[in-house]
Order: sequence, then C-alpha cells, then structure tokens
Amino acid sequence: MRALLMCGLGPSYVNLDYLRGSLFDTSGTGRDARTRAMLERGGCADLDFTDFTYTADGGQRTLCRPRTTSVPHLTTFTLEAILQEADQDYARVDLAGVWSGQAVLPPGDFDVVLLSTTYMWSKAIFARVIDWIAERLPSVPVVCGGQYTNLKFLQVMSDFPGVTAVVRGDGEQALPAVLKAVGANRSLEAVPGAVWRDGERVRVNPLEYLDLEAHPSPRLKGRVPIVPYESMRGCPFDCKFCSFPAASPKWRYKSAEKIRDDWMAYAAENDAQMISAMDSTFTVPPTRLRKLLELLPAAGVRWEGFSRANTVDSAALVDALLEAHCYKLHIGFEAMSDEVLKLMSKRVTAKQNRRAFHALRESELGYVIFFMIGYPGETPELFGETRDFLMQEYSGHFMLNFFSISDETMPLWQDRERLKIEVEDPDDTHTWWSHIGMNSDDARGLQLDALDGIREQNDDAVLLLWQHQFDHWLMPERSRRENLRVEKCMERIALAPRVHTDVDTGARQIHQQMRRLRDLGVEPTGARALAARALAGARS
Repeated sequence: MRALLMCGLGPSYVNLDYLRGSLFDTSGTGRDARTRAMLERGGCADLDFTDFTYTADGGQRTLCRPRTTSVPHLTTFTLEAILQEADQDYARVDLAGVWSGQAVLPPGDFDVVLLSTTYMWSKAIFARVIDWIAERLPSVPVVCGGQYTNLKFLQVMSDFPGVTAVVRGDGEQALPAVLKAVGANRSLEAVPGAVWRDGERVRVNPLEYLDLEAHPSPRLKGRVPIVPYESMRGCPFDCKFCSFPAASPKWRYKSAEKIRDDWMAYAAENDAQMISAMDSTFTVPPTRLRKLLELLPAAGVRWEGFSRANTVDSAALVDALLEAHCYKLHIGFEAMSDEVLKLMSKRVTAKQNRRAFHALRESELGYVIFFMIGYPGETPELFGETRDFLMQEYSGHFMLNFFSISDETMPLWQDRERLKIEVEDPDDTHTWWSHIGMNSDDARGLQLDALDGIREQNDDAVLLLWQHQFDHWLMPERSRRENLRVEKCMERIALAPRVHTDVDTGARQIHQQMRRLRDLGVEPTGARALAARALAGARS
C-alpha cells in the first residue's frame, strides 16, 4: 500500500501587501521609471540588496544570504515521523506547489491520499486542493486531518463527496489505523476520532487523547538542522480571536524532563542546531518553566519559543532564559490598550506588556512582538495607544497584523450583537468587515499610516516582514542592536519608492540611508564578486 502525503503552509500572507511597490516586492512587476530615476538620483542606480557586503574579521562577507535553513512545518515533520515509524510507503507533495500551480504528482500508483489542513482556513482554499487531487487521482480515497477539518468536519463531509474520511484530534494512533483499514478495505469504525462514510450515513467516532508524556516524540532519520517541537496540545487560555482550543479542546503538556531528553536526542541523532518550540505558549505552566530553566543550561541546545507577556516579568528571568540557551522569544502583546485586551480576553495588561518589553530590550535575547489592528470593539482612539507605543517607545522586531475573521468558530462571535460585528464573507480572510469601533477599510488605513510613521519616526523599531527570505541575523558576528540598525536602513531604502511620490524626496531618503549603511560597514557592491571568486577558487 502506498500513500500520498499532502501538507504545507497556506497560500497567502495578507500582511505582505505592505511590501507591494517597494524594492522588497517579489511579485515580478519590476521597477517602473519613477523608481529607476529615484535610485539613480540616490546614487545607486543598480541597487540589489543581495549584492551588499559588510566588514567582519578584517574581510568582506555577503550581507543578504538566501536562507539555507528554515524551520520544517511541524505537521509535516510529525506526519512523516508517524508514517516512517509505521514503515509506510509514501511520497509527499508540498502544498506550496498547489498554490503556485507548480505541484507535480510523484510517479507511481497511490492507494490513499493523506491531506493535512492545518494551514487552511476557508472552503475555497480547501476546494483547490480537493480539485487538484480529483483531477489526478479521481478514484483514490482522500483522508483529511488538521485544524480546518477538525473544526469543519461535518461541512466537509457534506460538501465534498470525494473526501472519504476526516481524522479529528491526535494522529499518532489514528493514522496507522486508517491506513490498515483502507488497505484491507475495512470500515473505519475502530479508528479513534474518525468521521467516515457508512453507506449514505456519516458516522462520528469518539475522540481519544494521546498521553504526550508517555508517547515517544516524533523522530526522523538523518540530519535535521532545525527541529520543530510540540510540547503541548490544546491551550489553557481563551483568547477570543483564536479558534485553536475549539479544534483541540483538551490541554496536555510534556514534562520538563521529557523536553530536555527529546532535545538532547535531536542534537545527538539529527545534529540539530536549534529547536523551534511551536506551542502557542511554551513558557506555561510556570512550574514547568522553572524546571526547564534548571535543566536546559546543561543540555546545551539552542532554542526559540512563544511566550506570554506576563511570564517575562523581570530582567532576571531573561538572564535565566539566555543561560538556558534561548535564542529568541515570540510574544503576542496584541494591543497596548487595557480595554482592547479585555475585549480579546487576552488575560494580560498593558502594564505587563510594557514590563516584558523593558526586561527584553536591554538584553541580547532576540524577540519579536506581535500587535493587531482592528479587533472588534477597537476604535481608532484605542488603537492610538498601541501606535504611540510603537512609534515613541518600542525597539526591536515587531509585526502589526491586520485583523481578519478566519472562521465562525472564533469565540469573538459571542460578542456579535454587543460589538455589532458584520462580515461580508466569513469564509474569506480578505473580506470586508465592520464592528462598533471601525471597519476593515478604516483598519487598513490605520495600519498603513502606523507602519509608515513607525518606519520614519522610530529608529529602533524594525518591521519583521521581508527578512524571512534571508539567513538571520544578517550579521551574526555583530550585536542585535547593530543588526537592527542595518535592517532599519534597508527598510527605509526599500520602501522609499512606495512611500515617496516625489523622485527627489525619495532619492534624498535613499542617499541618506546608504550613507548610514556605509558608516555601519555595509557596502552596496561586492557580494557577487566575492561569490564569483569563491566559485573560481573551488573550480581550480
């Protein structure tokens, strides 16, 4: 029996719209005459960020190196580990190829398609994959699992007759059982969490929850430089903009000792250089965090993870995280207005957000803080508290995400009448919406104005959006502060053609930022020459 595994990220990222028309725009539209004139008057007509170099250890090194390693998708990593453990023959198709139209069906026959929907959020997106499968494998059963079908399993079974079954919940036990049943042409009656067709009926099997502490963590063979890690399932919190708890209702987590042992095994067996803890809140519960801070320094494994702001309550805690080899924290502040945070049921305060920021900003620990614009009930005045914090106080990497309604299972719908939430199409994240505080057009304008203001007025706040295409940090030999200054200059140069309609004004901005880059030891030419010399040396 042979399976086709289809998994990967979703088809779009709404915040990338901010880069349209900039020098970071990769949509393929090219540079118009105004942009070319701006660059020429700015003294860098042939500007190419990939040709920048910087000085380090007495020599020149390429600044913007195409990313060579990335964090594997957690679901892909986990599913492949399950299939390998079950000694299951399979081939994989990355869903990115489906969205781009470049996916190719692997050679050979398939007896079942296993489709992960973890990074899908609408019926239209799901239908694109189902159509792709139906066109190429019209008679092959399709079994789905993951976030989207965990929430929409009855709708999927009703609207998509080509779907044979949906597996809800944990896949470690259910997936091998599905494969055995399909291979033997038996019903899925004994598969935990399966939603399956019994003639004309759709039957829903009860969920069974995996004991994460007792069950072995996923393992893959070979070298895996960055390992995605899951230390818990479910979530103890009830943020109203998140539907994740509805898809995985029971909160379970691994012990600090198991985490330590897993990470050391990945380092020894897979030569893992870093662990990326993908949990929404890796730093809870606090008793486990305290134990981790005791165990991880000796483990010697570099890691990053997500945290809540109220956990990062002191400089001493940040020092302990660094001692435990933490490389970076991702924290959702969401807003700096207590009123908005209460509407979200975020269970933190603006004071706690600010305390976490002050603890982090003077350290060498990397961090990314996430903010949101447009949550139901937020007014332009309330958003002003977040905007002013970012514009006047903040330093470091940040993201300002545009609020979108991804599905009707989000708890915020409990406030629909009170907050007058209206949505044109709940199945489309790009849809128009409104509520008592603003509408989506207002929010988009506020977001753009805020990002432009932060870029121009705050030298220390750096939008994290374009950097993912390059190895990070850009200058690993230098401090976080120096790296942020270089990124800020690049951001101002790249956005100049989009922001400035006047060629001379944009040219002055570009010229000024190029001068600052040179002061930081970054030159606009040389990387390609360095690469050519290295290639010539290798050939000789």
